[in-house]
Amino acid sequence: MIVAKTLQLLKGYVKEGISTEELDKIAEDFVLSNNATPAFKGYSQGGSSIDFPGTICASVDDQVVHGIPGLRVLKNGEIISIDMGVKKNGYYGDAAITVAVGEISDTKKRLMEVTEQSLYKGIEEAKANNRVHDISAAVQEYVESNGFSVVRALVGHGVGKHLHEDPSVPNYGRKGTGAKLKNGMTIAIEPMINVGTYDVFQARDGWTILTADGEASAHFEHSIVINNNTPEILTVC
Repeated sequence: MIVAKTLQLLKGYVKEGISTEELDKIAEDFVLSNNATPAFKGYSQGGSSIDFPGTICASVDDQVVHGIPGLRVLKNGEIISIDMGVKKNGYYGDAAITVAVGEISDTKKRLMEVTEQSLYKGIEEAKANNRVHDISAAVQEYVESNGFSVVRALVGHGVGKHLHEDPSVPNYGRKGTGAKLKNGMTIAIEPMINVGTYDVFQARDGWTILTADGEASAHFEHSIVINNNTPEILTVC
């Protein structure tokens, strides 16, 4: 709930002229005011990069995910993906949204719409006795039928007492394969969808992932629990 409220708060602040660092400060202050802990701040990849310095990942246009908040100022026509996690009472929540900055192109509008809708297509398949790749196949089929591409190098994941747990939840795959889904499982489903190629690369900062062709990318994510054989979204207000 805190994750969802923070993202909705930030959505209202996204406008031309604000920096990603300012958005990060707003998020951190709100999380702390709710007696919770920013889950991403200080997160380590095991020495391969600096510990993540922000409360949010702020990824603009061709930045797919893991953008480090900083002095970058948002411009009209851009889109920004805001990903964040919160820890409270020993448990984690994780979610992401993509927001338009002012007036954006029709292609970016469609990208955002298809990415968000693909998330819900995936969530619909998160039922007890289904397989993980039922989620994956639903996302992939919807995205590719709309002319966009699914990032292969990054996946969703289990979430609970740790920010990242098993199982991995890819956004592409063959229906009927993968781990069996069970009641009580909590997973983060997060389509990362590109306008062009699905190929990506990592920036020199050790965190930011960008599209290989410089085209825009969008990202939406919810944490869900499988309850009474059906998915229940945990990261909504």
